[in-house]
Amino acid sequence: MLHGEIEISAFLKARRAALDPAEVGLPDGYGRRRVRGLRREEVAQLAGISVDYYIRIEQGRAPAVSDSVLDAIARALRLSDGEVTYLRNVAVPRRRPADGAAGCVPGPAQTVRPEIRQLLDAMDRTVAAVVLGRGLDILAWNESGGRLSCDLAELAPDRRNTALLVFLEQSARERYPDWDGKAEEVVGNLRADSGRHPDDPRICEVVGELLDRSAEFRRMWAAQGVHECLRGTKRIRHPEAGELTVTFESFRLGADPDQVLVTYTAPPGSESEARLRGLATGAAVPAGSAS
Repeated sequence: MLHGEIEISAFLKARRAALDPAEVGLPDGYGRRRVRGLRREEVAQLAGISVDYYIRIEQGRAPAVSDSVLDAIARALRLSDGEVTYLRNVAVPRRRPADGAAGCVPGPAQTVRPEIRQLLDAMDRTVAAVVLGRGLDILAWNESGGRLSCDLAELAPDRRNTALLVFLEQSARERYPDWDGKAEEVVGNLRADSGRHPDDPRICEVVGELLDRSAEFRRMWAAQGVHECLRGTKRIRHPEAGELTVTFESFRLGADPDQVLVTYTAPPGSESEARLRGLATGAAVPAGSAS
């Protein structure tokens, strides 16, 4: 079974289990209920398709599923917009490698265009920024972006990954006062990325390592949540600059659709803005010194 087939199976099972039959107008279900959530027969009934067809879809054995059928399943399972997008991504059949082996298919190396690196440098002093690639790898950054959540320049290239840093580095729990929220955000983004690239080798590698090494990641990943977080506000407790409150925005690069530019800013004149400027110059800004 290909990784993509595993994804759709686990995702639909989790979404079935998360629904209360009473929420969808099935208070009694089909006789005595032995499992939590909706049964396959009930999802098929709500979606207006045969039970056999739904089972084949859930098992990743349906050769081609129309948008109308996916929409019907999404309505039956009360999926969010992000979850609908994820379902569409993992429902697309993947071709097995020529040798018949299942697993992750090699893809092109992730590189950042010189023009994007020039943009990052131009943003420095006022905007902290990083470029994320497939699997949440951190591909490029400016000075303040590289020092905001950790010292990226000091890490080996294969460890410059948002998910690995959040779940496996003890310092992440100190830097993010709301670590649980940050962890949930990372899992949701990684799940969405795995939907876009179900058999990408780097995503497989990152997810595999986290499943092996982090019980918290295993728990969150098993929940099958797809909550891609592209903007918001977060607090960061920097070991030199102190605590900052920053807003972040994510921009998918048009010429490089697998890459996302993430920017971090603070209100003009605020103490957090002064501390961001200090990160760009390498000078710490102690508490109470903003001007």
